Amino acid sequence: MDLQALLSCTRCELSENRQRVVVGSGPNRPTVLVVGEAPGKTEDEGGEPFIGRSGQLLFKLIEEEVGITRLDCFVTNIAKCRPPNNRPPTPKECEACRPWLLEQLDSLSPRVVLSVGNTATRQLYGVKEGISEIHGHWFELNGVPGMATYHPAAGLRSPNTVIPMIREDLRKLKSQLDSQ
Repeated sequence: MDLQALLSCTRCELSENRQRVVVGSGPNRPTVLVVGEAPGKTEDEGGEPFIGRSGQLLFKLIEEEVGITRLDCFVTNIAKCRPPNNRPPTPKECEACRPWLLEQLDSLSPRVVLSVGNTATRQLYGVKEGISEIHGHWFELNGVPGMATYHPAAGLRSPNTVIPMIREDLRKLKSQLDSQ
């Protein structure tokens, strides 16, 4: 991947107001590629995805249910730049970033992909259904098995209902990893 080209990308309007391009972070050969929708304020400032409260919850659940840590995951987003006011990235913005994400997928060769939330799931797998309908379902992304689950921010808002569903999805992810 041409990191310099990514860091200076101007394929969409998000490049006009970003502090930085949030490429992602993790090992070169991750067990799981975690894909969210776009950097938030904390991520735009810190330069890494999922470093706020949502990320802390997500990786706590991954460690408890899958038995791996953030150090075993490469974490990135569909959109590499923060949308204004933390709005979801538009389909056009996601499409502009898709080649970068596919390059990451090819170069990292993760064992599985975990998409979190509606935007990431719809953009990654080309589905129209919402996360409440397809969480825990398996898809394929360039030959790599991928699963959808709720965004951890939804778990922070509704812990008694959403966190048990994320846990169930992560147990399915562990079963997939164990069977490989």
